[in-house]
Amino acid sequence: MQMQTAGPVTAGPRARPQHRRRRPSWASASRRRLSRKVKGLAYAAPTAVFVTVFFLLPLLLVGQMSLSDWPLLAGDRGVNAPDNYTRVTDGTLFWPAVRFTLLYTVIATVVLLGLALLLALLVQESRPGAGFFRTVYFLPGALGLASASLLFWGLYSPTTGPLSPLPERLGLADGPVSFLATPTSALLSTVFLVVWKFAGFYMLILLVGLQRIPHEVYEAARMDGAGRGQIFRSITLPLLRPSLALCLLLCVTGSLLAFDQFFVLTKGGPDNSTVTLVQLIYREAFQRMNLGTAAALSVIVLAALLVLNALQFRGLRRADES
Repeated sequence: MQMQTAGPVTAGPRARPQHRRRRPSWASASRRRLSRKVKGLAYAAPTAVFVTVFFLLPLLLVGQMSLSDWPLLAGDRGVNAPDNYTRVTDGTLFWPAVRFTLLYTVIATVVLLGLALLLALLVQESRPGAGFFRTVYFLPGALGLASASLLFWGLYSPTTGPLSPLPERLGLADGPVSFLATPTSALLSTVFLVVWKFAGFYMLILLVGLQRIPHEVYEAARMDGAGRGQIFRSITLPLLRPSLALCLLLCVTGSLLAFDQFFVLTKGGPDNSTVTLVQLIYREAFQRMNLGTAAALSVIVLAALLVLNALQFRGLRRADES
């Protein structure tokens, strides 16, 4: 019996030695960090250029102009600090303009935010017709302020406006009414325009804040026997504070910088009773041809806005902490 000899034993494929992954060297890690920094600077460069060209440089120029004698047209320019500031504050229209601007800001802010909150509460729930009314309330906000002011100037016109003969037809007046003839009526008519224009915009901001409040909180409060007034005071207003703070900041800043509505409707009249601070800047720059005093007044308004906004932020921060 013959023994079969086994063939030569062939070795299997050699296992390749596993190499350890090399840790990145210090040089490659630093290159990656440098690359990330370069990319970050590249992304931030357009914004930095925009802010520098359209904000910082004009701000520095305004500061230089406020300390110099700077006529609008050709003339000698030289440093005259602090004559521009004293000339502005000693003017006959400065303090009346300050008082009127503050009065308009208070009235417009209270009426505007109160109506916006009411509209937001009315269209808060998703019910039939809510989307239609949200759109209707917001539509005036799509119109430019100058265009809206021109529209209301036509409505208020005592000769061609449809609103002027309305009190006479209702038996409330003996003749056509001029809504812009007296300081009080001019102020209230302008406030009505601003409320019509911006109530929908602020309603939208407050509506977003209302919809972020969980429904479970309202349901728990109702189960505990809380009424609508208690729910509004204890739940809605505290949780709506961030949206109200944003609306308050925007409304106060916009009211202090009011110009278009008064320039179109009243032009500062009657008897300079509706002159705002921004209108005073316009008069100094383009009617009296003195950019120096206009720049000084602009710096004063900017400083007042910064102080007022800082106080608002501080008050809101304290309210959040408490």
